[in-house]
Amino acid sequence: MEDLKRSLRMPLFGNTFSPKKIPPRKSASLSSLHTLDRSTREIELGLEYGPPVMNIGGQVLKFEEGQWITESGGNVSNREVQRLKKRNIQLEEENNVLKLKIELLLDMLTETTVEYHLMEKEVEEVKTQHRRKK
Repeated sequence: MEDLKRSLRMPLFGNTFSPKKIPPRKSASLSSLHTLDRSTREIELGLEYGPPVMNIGGQVLKFEEGQWITESGGNVSNREVQRLKKRNIQLEEENNVLKLKIELLLDMLTETTVEYHLMEKEVEEVKTQHRRKK
């Protein structure tokens, strides 16, 4: 009975856990594509890989230039929408520059008109002084 009790006792700090060592892997890759030469890989995978394409819910998505672009499912593609947004931003900037130019031209016209009126007033004063002297 005492032997059974001793065998059931769990030591508090003794018999540290040490798992068995795992043997190293034999092969890094299970794929044999890396062993094929270039021409065989081109035959197996195709000449041109192209961008990744997915079909989700009837919409075809293509990954180009870091973004997913819809290719179907609407009248206008996402690429066209992005192009139009860029064009819209360019036109808004051009419009702002033109508004600034109009504002500047109106300021110049106002300044010239004021100068003209001042000069006209001076001419009238000179005429009246000349008439008085006669």
